Amino acid sequence: MKKITTVTELRQQITQWKKAGQRVALVPTMGNLHQGHLSLVETAKQIADKVIVSLFVNPLQFDDKTDLSAYPRTLDADIEQLISVECAGVFIPTVQTMYPEGMDGQAKITVPAIDDKLCGQARPGHFDGVATVVAKLFNMVQPDVAVFGEKDYQQLLLIKKMVIDLNFATEIIGAATFREKNGLAMSSRNQYLTEQQRQQAASLYRILNDIKIKLIKGETDFSKLEQQAIAELKQLGFEPDYVDIRHAGNLTPAKSSDKALRVLLAARLGRARLIDNIACDLD
Repeated sequence: MKKITTVTELRQQITQWKKAGQRVALVPTMGNLHQGHLSLVETAKQIADKVIVSLFVNPLQFDDKTDLSAYPRTLDADIEQLISVECAGVFIPTVQTMYPEGMDGQAKITVPAIDDKLCGQARPGHFDGVATVVAKLFNMVQPDVAVFGEKDYQQLLLIKKMVIDLNFATEIIGAATFREKNGLAMSSRNQYLTEQQRQQAASLYRILNDIKIKLIKGETDFSKLEQQAIAELKQLGFEPDYVDIRHAGNLTPAKSSDKALRVLLAARLGRARLIDNIACDLD
């Protein structure tokens, strides 16, 4: 596996692969890799000849400096895991590489209509940071395709809209959420949970499935379902940020006539802020 730290070296390697007629996929990550990330690499390997993973904890998307400093960095273990799945390359830029003029004056990308709701309300500026760093990575790597997990569904839609609006020549693929045996969506933040909390956190996926079942059975009082779920989360010891039933394509509040729905939630448990979602197609 090729370890790359500079943009010059990165572009030389990408050019070499593309001159050989090879299709290149990018999997952007903030490191601290787990099986969910590796599943994205496996998805990318099925649709591209070469897969490159970026490992960069992006300070621009953190509204909480304490959260940024506490975010786990596990570079050596990450590299070992990427070697184990035969990843072709890993890009490990520094903050100086990504933001050579500093972040205060950094041009930022705002993706309207996606960034101002759900997690965007709880984390102001977060999605500007996400869109900006992903756009920079796309310009650096020039990937034919990029793979993102559906666990961060709002992020996935945000990136898809950015690519369309700004005419990036990169295909965006969403990969299914990788879950632990109890249903908990795999996340780097799960390590903030105690063993008891990890079992407790499995309730999130169960609650999403309960809402989906009621929707399939014809329930159209979305507000009632959302409030019932919030009450249950509180009863179980969570601090819910939101439970929302949304149109799957644009995350606008769902209407009873909508057929493609997405149920999304975010809740705090101990030190961790957990998010999850589930698709609900009523056709």
